[in-house]
Amino acid sequence: MASPKLLLLLATSLLGCGLLVAADYAPMTLTVVNNCPYPVWPGIQANSGHDVLEGGGFFLPPLSHKSFPAPAHPWSGRIWARTGCTGAGAQLHCATGDCGGRLQCGGLGGAAPATLAQVSLHHGGDQTSYGVSVVDGFNVGLSVTPHEGRGNCPVLACRKNLTETCPGELQLRSPAGSVLACKSGCEAFRTDELCCRNMYNSPRTCRASKYSEFFKRECPQAFTYAHDSPSLTHECAAPRELKVIFCH
Repeated sequence: MASPKLLLLLATSLLGCGLLVAADYAPMTLTVVNNCPYPVWPGIQANSGHDVLEGGGFFLPPLSHKSFPAPAHPWSGRIWARTGCTGAGAQLHCATGDCGGRLQCGGLGGAAPATLAQVSLHHGGDQTSYGVSVVDGFNVGLSVTPHEGRGNCPVLACRKNLTETCPGELQLRSPAGSVLACKSGCEAFRTDELCCRNMYNSPRTCRASKYSEFFKRECPQAFTYAHDSPSLTHECAAPRELKVIFCH
């Protein structure tokens, strides 16, 4: 579940899309970097109505990267790392971030808990918006880094390995007992209050919890619950490249 405030920040209005859909923008590259000492299988999910990029998923060995052209029209979606994966051919089953047992997610999202990079390209005069979300929990540290953009273009990140400090009640463990990921309070307990749904689905009633506050202490730049507010704002126009770096 992505933060509504992050989605509001990243979303392009339907009217705006209607005006801009025919326009092409300056070439831009998306690069996904695996800085981890283990392999990851990045997943990419486009928002509804947007192109599926790179089939929605691929393999990245340790200390490697993959670059590909960004759409030359408005696009928004999320990128995450899948870890602990096994499979052959088109089948892939992952300990974290799994997308229906597929190598190429093809539009499917990843299973929580997973750290998300959320991006929106070419909106509001070729602006690029981006953020890091642990609303769905944490599996791998990541940063989002724009290059050669105009305006305020900070690096946003959740760099710490939260599997080392995750509260016991939020830990996702392997059959052998190792901590694979850190669940959100919503994922762990499924209550309306922690999931900000039903009567809690508004900025007034959806509040930080002791679990979201753990994530905020460790990763102050990240969105940590559904109606969280960003601690660092940005207005970044026309970057030539946007990098999502895992274990950075």
